[in-house]
Amino acid sequence: MAQHSEFEATEVLADSRSPSNEPAQRLDIRFTGSGSEYFRIWIVNLLLTLITFTLYWPFARARRLAYFQNNTLVGKDPLGFHGDPWKMFRGYLLMLVFGVSYWAASNFAPAFAWVPVLALAVLWPALWRASLQFRLRNTSWRGVRMSFDGDLKGAYLCMLPFFIPVVLIGFVAGFMASAAQDVQNGQAGAVFAAATGVIALVMAALSPWLLARIKRYQHGGYAFAQQRTRLDASLGAFYGFSFRTMGVSLLCTVLLAGVGAAVAVMAGGFSGAALVMLPFLLALAYLVFPLVLVPYTTSRLQNLLWGHTRSRRIRFDSQLRFAPLVALTAKNWLLIALTLGLYWPFAKVNTARMRLEAMDVSVQGDVNAWLAKAQGGDKGILGDAAGDFFGIDMGL
Repeated sequence: MAQHSEFEATEVLADSRSPSNEPAQRLDIRFTGSGSEYFRIWIVNLLLTLITFTLYWPFARARRLAYFQNNTLVGKDPLGFHGDPWKMFRGYLLMLVFGVSYWAASNFAPAFAWVPVLALAVLWPALWRASLQFRLRNTSWRGVRMSFDGDLKGAYLCMLPFFIPVVLIGFVAGFMASAAQDVQNGQAGAVFAAATGVIALVMAALSPWLLARIKRYQHGGYAFAQQRTRLDASLGAFYGFSFRTMGVSLLCTVLLAGVGAAVAVMAGGFSGAALVMLPFLLALAYLVFPLVLVPYTTSRLQNLLWGHTRSRRIRFDSQLRFAPLVALTAKNWLLIALTLGLYWPFAKVNTARMRLEAMDVSVQGDVNAWLAKAQGGDKGILGDAAGDFFGIDMGL
């Protein structure tokens, strides 16, 4: 893996000044894909995946990634994708082994069903890091490949807090089982439920901190042309994002409750016709939360992360707006329903275009001279061989 000394020191860029006297060049991001083109790729991928009982899925994913990256232009130059689908196939088989092992243990040896789950949990940070390495290493711009420089220790440390509640709940369950002889079953169950609730509340309160840990590791490991990025968003920014998201969720809940109360009053009480309207209210709730909460979370999180990702010469910005994303999501869902799912590839292209074109990149100095120098001295770009072996792409 590339050593940290191979990269220039990361410098936090203040909004009001540059790290040097070199002028900044702004590179717009454009997406040139079309729904009709991607539809042909999507329908072939879907049919071959079904015919091969999902074994074609890694090859389908490679074709999809190549299409979207080759149609993403940064400063009028497209991104390249060089991933070998056979390496992705090996990673898929590895995950398939975990799935089959869990199914077999659950059906034939339920007492040992936890073994494959525990093995996957222990390996998950390493596999996630390998997927980041594979995806970045097989992405290029202007002939220079990107890489992911996060180390294995950092991957485990950033995810370690997620294992704490599982350990605590297991400890509480074991303690209650040993104390069951002295405590009535009802009391033991109540104590266990209370302890589990407290642990869940604590983890909910710490969830913004956990998200910050993961994203700082992820966005702090991107490397390109001797530049390694960092995420300089404060912990308060992540808590602010979480509180605003909870506020939007609460507002949706209140509005749905108000609609339900109004329907009940008009129906003459909370019985009779009100019960008939209950399925429609549930359907409305099913639509409102994804149509409002998901676009809000997506837009705010993208702006938070990419608006604070930068290196000494590179800085990103994102201005994805909530209202247009809600309108696009509603349109996509409506047309997907009317076309019985056939509009799905068009929806993917439209969403990708909006999200990508809301971003831009600023680079200090002459980009051509800088990249020419990087091509001659880009050490460590291959990274760890584990990424190529597993070839698992779980998304960035």
